[in-house]
Amino acid sequence: MREILVLYYSHFGAVKQMAQLVVRGVEQVHGVTARLRTVPRISTVCEAVEPVVPDSGAPYVELKDLEECSGLALGSPTRFGNMAAPLKYFWDSTGELWLKGTLAGKPAAVFTSTSSLHGGQETTLISMMLPLLHHGMVVVGLPYSEPELMTTCDGGTPYGPSHHAGAASDQPITEHEKKLCIALGRRLAEIAAKLAA
Repeated sequence: MREILVLYYSHFGAVKQMAQLVVRGVEQVHGVTARLRTVPRISTVCEAVEPVVPDSGAPYVELKDLEECSGLALGSPTRFGNMAAPLKYFWDSTGELWLKGTLAGKPAAVFTSTSSLHGGQETTLISMMLPLLHHGMVVVGLPYSEPELMTTCDGGTPYGPSHHAGAASDQPITEHEKKLCIALGRRLAEIAAKLAA
C-alpha cells in the first residue's frame, strides 16, 4: 500500500478542509492511502510551547512521515505571498533528509487559501515548491484537462488548487475549488503509484 503524506498548516480552517479534500482524491486511487499531518503554531515568545499531541485534528508531522511517504501534498495559507511561518519552520528542520536524498524522486503537490482574490496564491504555491525542488521532489500541478481550471471564478491554478476565503476568512470552499482539490489528490496518488512501479 502506497501512502501520500498530506501535510498542512491552517489558521482559520480553510486549508484544513482543502487537505481533507485532497485526502479524498488520494483515496480514490486503488492501492494508495493518505496520512494527514499538520504542524504546530510557532511563537516569538521563547517560553511558548505547543502540546506534543494536538488536542484535536491531525497529529503533528515528524520527519519519519516524510521518510515513509510515497508522495507529498503540502498546503498553507498565504502570508504576504509566501507560505506560513510554521510550515517554513518545519521545512527548515529537514536538512538531514536533504543530506540523505530521502525525498528525491518522490512526487509532490501544493495547495493554498488566501483572504484576498489577488493575495499571492500563485507566489505562495511557488514558495512551497522551492524546498520540495531542493529536496529533489517531482512537482505535480493541475493540467488544464481539469475543466474547472477554465471555468472557475474563484480559486484554482495550474500550480495547484487555491481558495479565496474572503477578507473575514469566512467564504466556503466552492464546488470548483473542491473538485480541484480532489483532482490534485487523485493525480498525485496516480503518479506516485506509477513512479513506485
